[in-house]
Amino acid sequence: MEEINLAERKLSRRQTLKVIGGSLALCAADFTFASSIWGAQKKPNIVFILSDDHRWDAMSNMGHPFIKTPHLDRLANEGVRFTNNFAAVPLCSPSRGCFLTGQYAHRHGVKNNYTPWNDKNVTFLEHLRNAGYKNAFFGKWHMPGKLPDLLGKAVDQFVTFTASGGQGLYFDCPLIINGTVTPRKGKYLTEDLTDLALEFIRREKDGPFCVYLAHKAPHQPFSPPPELKKLYADADVSRTLPPEYHAWIHQKEGSIYYGVLGSVGEKYLDYHRVITAMDQQIGRILNELDKLGIADNTIVVYVSDNGYFWGEKELIDKRYPYEEATRIPLIVRYPSNIKNPGRSSGELTLSIDLAPTLLQLAGLPVPGAMQGLSLVPVLADKNIRLRDSIHMEYFKDFPYNVPEWDAVRTDRFLYVQYQGQKGPELFDIQKDPRTLHNIIDTPEGKSILPSMQNMIKDILRKKANG
Repeated sequence: MEEINLAERKLSRRQTLKVIGGSLALCAADFTFASSIWGAQKKPNIVFILSDDHRWDAMSNMGHPFIKTPHLDRLANEGVRFTNNFAAVPLCSPSRGCFLTGQYAHRHGVKNNYTPWNDKNVTFLEHLRNAGYKNAFFGKWHMPGKLPDLLGKAVDQFVTFTASGGQGLYFDCPLIINGTVTPRKGKYLTEDLTDLALEFIRREKDGPFCVYLAHKAPHQPFSPPPELKKLYADADVSRTLPPEYHAWIHQKEGSIYYGVLGSVGEKYLDYHRVITAMDQQIGRILNELDKLGIADNTIVVYVSDNGYFWGEKELIDKRYPYEEATRIPLIVRYPSNIKNPGRSSGELTLSIDLAPTLLQLAGLPVPGAMQGLSLVPVLADKNIRLRDSIHMEYFKDFPYNVPEWDAVRTDRFLYVQYQGQKGPELFDIQKDPRTLHNIIDTPEGKSILPSMQNMIKDILRKKANG
């Protein structure tokens, strides 16, 4: 685990035995839960649903004032909702690389939206396919360079798009289906990708299969389908937009790149309309799994690549190390094996954790090159702490004026070190969840700062070694 350096701590004999005992208990929990899966007649199917820019609190199961997401709510009620889940990098392309490889961006190499994907990277899809899975990738690839060499190596069907610089179009988006550009006139992208995913699921219903469904939604320009254009028209956005929001926030430096020129309040409503449209398509998948009789043996994962600012700290978009950009939804449902479904977990988890989790649930070994931790003990409802802290990072992404940074986040504190002239920041998340008050120069901050600096020093040393 990269986030904690026990070697630099002075432990008593009792503390040492406690650490060793905890590690052994973690291994035992992993083995016990995985054994029940490996003993099953069939390996589990997997449906991995990835959205774009969906912040963690924009769901009705999170108590949002007006959005309705009944199918994500159903997933949460039937699975485990992770309420402290974070993007290892709060930016589209590198975050996608993290999900696929189980590695940080500094290792898989896609550091920003302009760094090409390296086909030498090994994805969890390849490991599944080598174990007999039929795999399909549908949707947003959005990593620079030529399209990856996935077909026949990691997937049996590869459907993506390159329109609008790889961002895709909500309407009439041409799809590249197994290498062939195919017009899709009259199609709404979220529904179109779901249609194709459902066709694959029906064809491969005998399993095991893995569907990787990467939506454009709810990324800007936040275009809902026609039937939802007036949804939430009566919503009072003042109840959810932050106090520092103002009508001219879209004119701040750099906002022209964020796709929110004009009425931010109306675009905010469209953002939630697009999420509800996506939720409807998730409902279609859940219903089809029920209809086919394979829901109990199918793992469904819902997660996003990063969050989104809607005026907090007078910011729009993502990239910064604050909760609005880094904290992302994560729900995992696996009816036949999750213990005590319907619960929430506050464990600190990361985007790099999904690849090792899915491999372990499939009964496969987790490669040593993966840097994430398996979430299997949490799914098994074991009273075991996964980690004490997480590391997040960000690399310069032209033309955005956001400095590179590394951050360490514990249950209570967030510490950020920037490159360049911007000074370090320290926040008490429990007292200041909106990270408005940098306490680095306060007595409380000075007392906690050395331990946070030691953590990040250890992280940066490991990062330098790859």
